[in-house]
Amino acid sequence: MVTRRDFAGGETPTWCTGCGNFAILNGIKMALAEQEIAPHEILLVTGIGCGSKLPHYMHVNGFHTLHGRPVAVATGVRLANHGLRVMVVHGDGDGYGEGLSHFLNAARRNLNIVDLVQDNRVYGLTRGQYSPTSERGKRTPTTPAGAIEWPVNPLALAITAGATFVSRGYSGELEHLVWLIGEALQHPGYALVDVLQPCVTWNRNYAYDFYRERVYKLEEDAAYDPRDRTAAWERAHEWDERIPIGIFYRGELKPTYEEQVAALVSSCLVDRPLDREWILHVEELMQTFF
Repeated sequence: MVTRRDFAGGETPTWCTGCGNFAILNGIKMALAEQEIAPHEILLVTGIGCGSKLPHYMHVNGFHTLHGRPVAVATGVRLANHGLRVMVVHGDGDGYGEGLSHFLNAARRNLNIVDLVQDNRVYGLTRGQYSPTSERGKRTPTTPAGAIEWPVNPLALAITAGATFVSRGYSGELEHLVWLIGEALQHPGYALVDVLQPCVTWNRNYAYDFYRERVYKLEEDAAYDPRDRTAAWERAHEWDERIPIGIFYRGELKPTYEEQVAALVSSCLVDRPLDREWILHVEELMQTFF
């Protein structure tokens, strides 16, 4: 039996007191335990940012990559070892800024990964610059006159790109977040979990007080059907006075990218013996770079 304690790490988080990442850390541990996924059965791939240090605080396989590139690395992992569960954990700057093209293509290709984005609407690690999801007009050290760009809408982009599981959680609703992550882990294909993650230091206007009085759960609306793509698109644009969280869209299942690559259907690449001629070919290729 897998328990939350199995994922206890040896390091103490360095996040600010009250950071929403604490709930995300606990939520991932609890969801993995509920889904009976042991530490050796999953890989957490992260980028650069406050929340991307999450695997450091867990007993789990972790791959800390470059800024904006965790989805690309996760793609390689899934193609090499599609018997391993893979979850990407990164921030909105990492996922929707530098990594925007990777995000869209992973959704379009339907890679079997969970893409959890810690969306605090700011660059927290580098002291409060505006991010792709920051509101228009936001004043920061890099936008002293106010941001002139309209914010990215990740849920609408994911739906447009063809994702069949699109959701949003909130750090202040831990039980609901655990359920969402669990549903994403069960989904066969690309699953987006955009998490509203209050940054209490660099984005206080969008901290717990802001979300607490606005957030509501889509699952409590009996009339809402997450299979309705048009309805999901409309809810993805709902903001300000009321902010929905939950599963926005759960589309008809379709083959994952890995299942359609002929070379991967018979077995995982990591299970295949190395061919000496192939090794020599790689060595020759590497020599061309020196």
